[in-house]
Amino acid sequence: MGSAGIVVGVDGSPLSVESLRWAARMVPGIGGPITAVMAWEYPANAVMGSFPGPEWDPEQAAHQILDRAVQTAFGDSRPDGLSMETIQGPAAHVLLERSKGAGLLVVGSRGLGGFRGLLLGSVSAACAEHAGCPVLVLHGSDHVGSSVAGPT
Repeated sequence: MGSAGIVVGVDGSPLSVESLRWAARMVPGIGGPITAVMAWEYPANAVMGSFPGPEWDPEQAAHQILDRAVQTAFGDSRPDGLSMETIQGPAAHVLLERSKGAGLLVVGSRGLGGFRGLLLGSVSAACAEHAGCPVLVLHGSDHVGSSVAGPT
């Protein structure tokens, strides 16, 4: 698969942190760098004027969550060539676009939203069905660590 690299969907959930760790283990077989991707959108209530605060910036919040997830996954031992991207848009759309030309897309089966007990969340299901590369969907358990997506 050459140097196409690995794209990892990150949302700050424990499964997305574990997805980063899995991606690092997959690099020798896939090749290329790891790109940690976090999609962000303005919350629906922002349109109606009920922002969390006038200084709140959803893109900056996404950067902070992504930074914390990478720090939680790797500490000071980040994989060579690791890059981080925050991209505005729906998570499934962003990850499907970034999967084009990648060697592998890694996502968690359920992120911060959704219903417990579902086999796949809507984002991971869309990625598994439509990605432009092979997809690794991690399924979690109750012993996966806590979320890094705290208050920003």
